[in-house]
Amino acid sequence: MKSKILKYIVLFIVLLTIVGGIYYLKLPNRHKAIVKTKLYHGLGIVDERWNIQSSDSSISLITPTLVIDNIYKSMEGPKVIRSFQLDDTKNELVWITSFVTKALSTNEVDQLSNDYVCHTNIDLFEGEHYSRWQLDHRIGKQYPRLTSMSNGIESYQFPKGFGFPVFTNENLLLSTQSLNHNIKGDPFDIKHEVNLGFKPHSKQMKPLMSKTVFVMLPYDSENPFQGPTDNNPNMCLPIETKNHSYKNDKGESLSGHWVIFSGKDTYSYDITQQLQLKDSTTMHHIATHLHPFAETLALRDKTADSTLFISKAENYVDKIGLKSVSYFSSTEGIMLYADHNYELVLQTNNTTKIDQDMMASMFVFLYDKEMHDKLKTYQP
Repeated sequence: MKSKILKYIVLFIVLLTIVGGIYYLKLPNRHKAIVKTKLYHGLGIVDERWNIQSSDSSISLITPTLVIDNIYKSMEGPKVIRSFQLDDTKNELVWITSFVTKALSTNEVDQLSNDYVCHTNIDLFEGEHYSRWQLDHRIGKQYPRLTSMSNGIESYQFPKGFGFPVFTNENLLLSTQSLNHNIKGDPFDIKHEVNLGFKPHSKQMKPLMSKTVFVMLPYDSENPFQGPTDNNPNMCLPIETKNHSYKNDKGESLSGHWVIFSGKDTYSYDITQQLQLKDSTTMHHIATHLHPFAETLALRDKTADSTLFISKAENYVDKIGLKSVSYFSSTEGIMLYADHNYELVLQTNNTTKIDQDMMASMFVFLYDKEMHDKLKTYQP
């Protein structure tokens, strides 16, 4: 009897392994990376610990080990996610003013190429953040992203006198993902170090509000991977339909992650609804997220028929990747008007003979008068 039970258990394990293996092989590259990373960390094959060090002016978060065992294009590589606080021993208001992310060796000292940095996202817990300021009407109105650093813009700081106010024991969410466009061969290990700089509260500081705007293109939800046709030349070919897929007010399907074909192309998208400007205000900082083969991403005032800022991407010549991406930062700022319409215009040049993927986003930081009014009455 025991031998039969053991036999059935072994058979079940074998069948489970076969089914699991078939399922795994059918997964796209990004999902395979998620499975492998969880196994590496869960089984203790590589270092799964976070190294977090904080001071009165900054916090450094060094990730667990990320195993690079394949070509990982943008949005595909191994990643880790965790919540954190600037200092959970205090309940003090501070101003976040700078962001840095970089790739490290596993000794957590030697810096590696930033070609291994895909993007690093910092998100808010909206309910916790806005309820402290009695701004509950903001909760759920837009994606709660504070900012993102990505390949080409791995560090920046806000213009002098501006910052983002948070409490030291307030929860934030960090997600950082690796990248590898070029290196093939034996697997190797890396880590990411993410650093946020902050200052003590000062009534002279002005608060910024983050708005995420990005290009979205229509696709045929009935035949999503058919791509553009003669009848529908404006349709895009989405990378997938589960992630970065949206519906507009007309119920049409839109993708924020799509295929670009060989050669040059131009894409545009109206971002007025994404900005959600209730009042006119000044824009003081822009961080741009682009993928390789992007050349420029322009923020335009359609109503005034003027270009407010052009982010320029410098691509490597001898390999795939972004060498640098320019960003906007200004104490004086640029006016954005509540009754104007705005758009993003992307120019790409796929210099290869194969299809490539593309995303184009801007993290726009606006002067936040409503928050400033709250801060004027704040008493520590």
